[in-house]
Amino acid sequence: MKRELGIAYCGLTCCFCGEHIACPGCGKDGCKDKENCKNYSCCREKGLEGCWECEAFPCKDSMLKDKRMKAFAQFVKIYGKETLLDCLERNEKAGLVYHKAGSLEGDYDLPESEEGIIELILTGEVEV
Repeated sequence: MKRELGIAYCGLTCCFCGEHIACPGCGKDGCKDKENCKNYSCCREKGLEGCWECEAFPCKDSMLKDKRMKAFAQFVKIYGKETLLDCLERNEKAGLVYHKAGSLEGDYDLPESEEGIIELILTGEVEV
């Protein structure tokens, strides 16, 4: 985990992204797809640190249609970015995987609801 890369505007975890080794993270204009990202454009235009700060959160015409992204952004809205990073770091050390090898899915995609994902972030325990 590269904690310094932080959390993207939409709630994705730049800190776990392995696609672009030299990328400084979404918040530092690093994402190669930023021109096509509604979340990036909207947050920059409104001067927001992330979607979770917007009065229209969660909007329906964005990447927040994805339950994991929406849950991560909701987590930041409730608990803050540092708490999210702390939990993710703890969970990673305990063996939870954000992305499985060759996939964009991992342990945080297992819960069936946003609430389940938030609980997983908080506890590090996958409900069975």
